Amino acid sequence: MYKSLEEIREAIEKSGKPFWQVVQEEDCKESGITIEESFAKMQAMYQAMKDSNEEYEDGLKSASGLVGTEGAKIRKAREAGKLTCGDFVAAVMEKALRISESNACMKRIVAAPTAGSCGVVPAVLLSIQEKNGYSDEEMTKALYVAAGIGGVIAYRASLSGAEGGCQAEIGSASSMAAGSMAYLLGGTAEQIGHAAAIAMKGLLGLVCDPVAGLVEVPCVKRNVIGSVNAVTSADMALAGIESQIPPDQVFDAMKCVGRCLNPDLRETGKGGLAATPAGIEIAKSMKM
Repeated sequence: MYKSLEEIREAIEKSGKPFWQVVQEEDCKESGITIEESFAKMQAMYQAMKDSNEEYEDGLKSASGLVGTEGAKIRKAREAGKLTCGDFVAAVMEKALRISESNACMKRIVAAPTAGSCGVVPAVLLSIQEKNGYSDEEMTKALYVAAGIGGVIAYRASLSGAEGGCQAEIGSASSMAAGSMAYLLGGTAEQIGHAAAIAMKGLLGLVCDPVAGLVEVPCVKRNVIGSVNAVTSADMALAGIESQIPPDQVFDAMKCVGRCLNPDLRETGKGGLAATPAGIEIAKSMKM
């Protein structure tokens, strides 16, 4: 596993191979599998992301009743022309809700990188595939890019809300989605890195404060924020905007910020929104 995006960039320069391929080859070496086996596994993962979106049920709510049906609300509003953000961003929002709500409703999803942030990467990738007509093969390559970024974040910082707050989950997912979108749109290794860095910086310090200890409120809606943040971050990077702080240093900063967060703001359900009067009342009703 690569320990930095700088290592990946150097491998790209040395080999002349694309971002996704150097990540794939490292995965094969680490896992002891063939190129074909690795690609088939990643392609199956992308298909599972597609399935998690397609199998969403408009009327289904989670067991707690806290989330569900909101993806359908965005779809209806989009079809009625009530949204101001445009069709592409609306599609991203809808998928982020559909997939993260499906997680809360105990449907099959892909933890990318976690279950709580499962809607971000597929919302961006599925939507850009629909918009630009990329093949599933090209989308699988983009997923390697996302995985490479996620691997670096996991090594340098954390992907755990309990350890680093929601910045480690939604923030990491947003970085992964931004980098993979930049790749699909023809971004260089440097632009992919800047997209990932800009996305993480936008969510630095995000706390993990699940109401009643459930990965539902505010987790589901944060998937939307992470997805849209990824889109704008990729667009900025592709426009030539750079992160003044190098990507690897941004990830290091995320780790430091996570360590500084009060434990109540790291998935304990004791701080932030979970500690509001409404949050406490919801928790009490869950216990009843």
